[in-house]
Amino acid sequence: MIVYNATKEQFNYDVINNLISDKILNKMHEAGINGGQDREYMSWQNSLNFMRNALDDNEIPNEIEVAIEYQIPRTSKRVDFIICGADKDNHNNVIVVELKQWEKVEKVDDIMLHSVKAYTGGGIRMVSHPSYQAYSYAVFIRNSSECVQDEDIGIIPCAYLHNYQEQYVDQLDDSIFKVWYDEAPFFIKNQVTDLKKFIKSYICKKSTDNDLLYKIDNGRIRPSKALQDCLVSLMKGNKEFMLLDEQAVVYDMCIKTMQQCLKDMKKRTIIIQGGPGTGKSVLAVNLLKLFTTMHFNSTNGLNASYVTKNSAPREAYLKLLSKSDLKKEINIKQLFRSPFGLCKAPTNFYDCLIIDEAHRLVKQMYGDFSGENQVKECINASLLTIFMIDEDQKITTKDIGSISEIKKWAEVLDSRVIMNDETKLVSQFRCNGSDQYIQFINNFLQIGETTDIDLKELNFDIKVFDNPNELRDELRIKNSINNKARMVAGYCYDWNVKHHRDDYDIYLKDGFKAKWNLENDKIWAINPDSFEEVGCIHTAQGLEFDYVGVFIGEDLRYDNNTHTIITDKLKISKDDKTSGIRICGEATASQLIKNTYKTLLTRGQKGCYIYIVKMRIFLII
Repeated sequence: MIVYNATKEQFNYDVINNLISDKILNKMHEAGINGGQDREYMSWQNSLNFMRNALDDNEIPNEIEVAIEYQIPRTSKRVDFIICGADKDNHNNVIVVELKQWEKVEKVDDIMLHSVKAYTGGGIRMVSHPSYQAYSYAVFIRNSSECVQDEDIGIIPCAYLHNYQEQYVDQLDDSIFKVWYDEAPFFIKNQVTDLKKFIKSYICKKSTDNDLLYKIDNGRIRPSKALQDCLVSLMKGNKEFMLLDEQAVVYDMCIKTMQQCLKDMKKRTIIIQGGPGTGKSVLAVNLLKLFTTMHFNSTNGLNASYVTKNSAPREAYLKLLSKSDLKKEINIKQLFRSPFGLCKAPTNFYDCLIIDEAHRLVKQMYGDFSGENQVKECINASLLTIFMIDEDQKITTKDIGSISEIKKWAEVLDSRVIMNDETKLVSQFRCNGSDQYIQFINNFLQIGETTDIDLKELNFDIKVFDNPNELRDELRIKNSINNKARMVAGYCYDWNVKHHRDDYDIYLKDGFKAKWNLENDKIWAINPDSFEEVGCIHTAQGLEFDYVGVFIGEDLRYDNNTHTIITDKLKISKDDKTSGIRICGEATASQLIKNTYKTLLTRGQKGCYIYIVKMRIFLII
């Protein structure tokens, strides 16, 4: 969706006469788009004057088109400024301009290849490098627009930091960002002449298609051949994504159902159940690849996306698939999205949405003010909706994802529900394939019926430590092999570092101290420097490691008199503002605490190391 578009001549008039910001704001309100608060309104007032100056050149015709605040399909991202025209050879081009008001930035460190620190939103924040941002937007547009692909329209990215001081340019053009600014050059305060030359090298005539912007904005969404080829090549031979046993059966059933949906255009909803380690996420990624590259009648690739509420699984699968190839990662990134913003998607905008961790879906929250219910919005937005769910992994009072909730909204939206024995995943691919370990954890937490387990037959490296330092030392050795070991903990510890109260968050006996992984939680699972940080449930859920070390806090203990597990919601940190455990009823709190620890204790493929603050619980292991 384009909020504002006009010829260069009309744009100049609107800027000179101080009309531009009000026009943009009114158009956003008409379209039901959130935005236009004071800070954003003033950025239009400021930055668009600089863009008018950049276009103030006789060699850039008045008839060329410009667009402002273009929302990229399948994302909530908006492009600041677009220039549309043709080059000297009559080849149509679109220049994507990312505008920034920053005066300076600071490189974060040598492993943060996408990010810088800048003053924005009233404080110093970690944000995307502007060249990366512009380049990723251009790739997203190329990979989703049928018009751009079929008509070979050039999508040219750049960034314009019109207030940026020259003495800080070394922070922007550091070699770690070269992969981005080679593709999307940036221009600073004293480089307006260079920016004009850049624009004129791609646009010096009106486009040969008068409806070019309209066709890009309203055209069909189709994955590009480049995106399809990239996804196929990345998954080819990747053992992490091999399908086994009932995964393959469910996969075939999803193919058949998708074909039925495309044939009769009737909505369908598939509910796939499976406990921890049963391969739900592997199945989800395989389905994403299938539907993105699927040939059905005249359709060459479907509009499909992998959806999770938490960003950590999305980021982890992006890294795993792309094998840390930064450009390939951008190519496939738009296929991975959050459910936030789906409330704005038209009915059946997607051919298929694959919802992983569906138990974590919520109602309206996090500023998604137009949203009502994410289960409803997923089903409404997609012809075929596939939910991967484990109701025992709900961990906050806001989590509404359940089989009954899915069925309710499927009936309301006239979507046929498919859920049977074939849609249940039971084979265990984590915990060394040990179904007995999962039952052991259920016994340990007193979840469901107790079943006798012979610990000698677990075939899983499980150890309980009396000293938390020894746990960390042994886990560190495991991590040195392949960076696949991490420490995790329950909600019991305050966010001291985040709130500038102390240098550490977690203090245990024998001098143990550590920090939560609050700063860079999106890459915590794969960042080689993050081992010393402790992950919480939000950054660990949906992920797996070779070895996991779990710190069980004072919210869980064993009562020797009643021989029962006791949960204590008052031991949850007061800094916890997301789970709702401290303020909910006792039964709900007990369930959420147990779900949290079951999820943490089942993250390991080869082993789980445990330290328990209230060691009396040790008696039941």
